[in-house]
Amino acid sequence: MAQAKLNRRALITGQVLGADRIVPPPGGEIASIVVQARPEHLADVEADITALAGCEIYGRDVRGKLVVVAEALDAGSLGTMLNTIQSLRHVYSAALVFHAIETA
Repeated sequence: MAQAKLNRRALITGQVLGADRIVPPPGGEIASIVVQARPEHLADVEADITALAGCEIYGRDVRGKLVVVAEALDAGSLGTMLNTIQSLRHVYSAALVFHAIETA
């Protein structure tokens, strides 16, 4: 990769570092996601979420709410997981309510 000219715009837009120079956190990322789903399909949504690698249900409410704890190697994977949950059938919304970087 050719070295980008170092300026403020290149730094902010990430053009200074290549993907090979990005270092993931040593322990990974952890997040809590609140999911609102159709109450009559809550069991189906719960099964779909627990089938995703790194996801577990921490709490549920019969009115259609789930609290999901998700673990991923990096923020990009965590974002993909959130988008996947938001796209599940019978899910109204999924909101990231907590995010932390775990240390090894």
